[in-house]
Amino acid sequence: MSRIVVLVMLDPDDPDAHPFRQRIAQDPELADRVDLRFATGEQITTAIADAEVAVGAHLPAERLAQAPRLRWMSFWSAGLDGKITPELLQRGLILTNASGVHGPNIAEHVLACMLMFTRRMHLYMRRQIAGEWWRQSDAEELTGQTLGIVGLGRIGEALTVRAKAFGMRVIATKRNPGARYDPAATPDALLPPERLHHLLSEADHVCVAVPYTPETHHLINAEALAQMKPTAYLYNIARGKVVDEPALIAALQEGRIAGAGLDVFETEPLPPDSPLWRMENVILTPHVSGLTPHYFARTAELFAENLRRYLRGEPLQNRYDPEKGY
Repeated sequence: MSRIVVLVMLDPDDPDAHPFRQRIAQDPELADRVDLRFATGEQITTAIADAEVAVGAHLPAERLAQAPRLRWMSFWSAGLDGKITPELLQRGLILTNASGVHGPNIAEHVLACMLMFTRRMHLYMRRQIAGEWWRQSDAEELTGQTLGIVGLGRIGEALTVRAKAFGMRVIATKRNPGARYDPAATPDALLPPERLHHLLSEADHVCVAVPYTPETHHLINAEALAQMKPTAYLYNIARGKVVDEPALIAALQEGRIAGAGLDVFETEPLPPDSPLWRMENVILTPHVSGLTPHYFARTAELFAENLRRYLRGEPLQNRYDPEKGY
């Protein structure tokens, strides 16, 4: 039986390469049918020539031209905005992403921000740095509050499970409310995107978790922010351009919403003159919510499952849909 060449764009000595090597070597269905190779930098030029399957962060046009046998590009990132080129689409390749590998870590990141705001930790940390003994009596509890998730994907599902453990009510929008999702992550109310403003008006905390597409550009704009409670908080772990940043800054400065936990921005790095750096009601992190030591272990697990499906001729998980843009 012939073996297919699978190229993982990592140095073979990189610790992140080990999960891929281990998952394929330990799977009898894959071990005898896959010629697994690793390469980085200029070595990819030679290695990709024989590859039927490639795994990596991106595949520019010049690399694609060097890969006449390539049939499937498996991206190890969840978001593919900026990575899907005309050349990739023209070749008609199978394109998949790594949606799902970020679920636990990004959900925990959002929950950390929610707890900080609710228990006023963002203010206490500033006073600690200033050496001030400062006490507030207006701390709240997540228990009984409502979390609104804009885009119930894998991250939203992981966040739902964790929010419910804190006694929260969860409502969410989903592009196709009838589509399958994890039953353990069932929200209290699941709405179509057209009812976004209803979600915004109900929620004490709003997490933006939609992919970035032309349809979601500035989805959270001045009109949407105006629907939120003045006591509500916004969290963006999606893409910066899903939120109209000037409109958000104005809403924060004018007290029309209580605060924001932001991990992504319209311009990254965030410019030094942005007012967001100096706002007491903002928790700001530099696009790190997706970082986790378990990233490549989860990615390799997802890839191995898809590779089994590929060899069997079955539909792949997380396949890119050009019409949806993700």
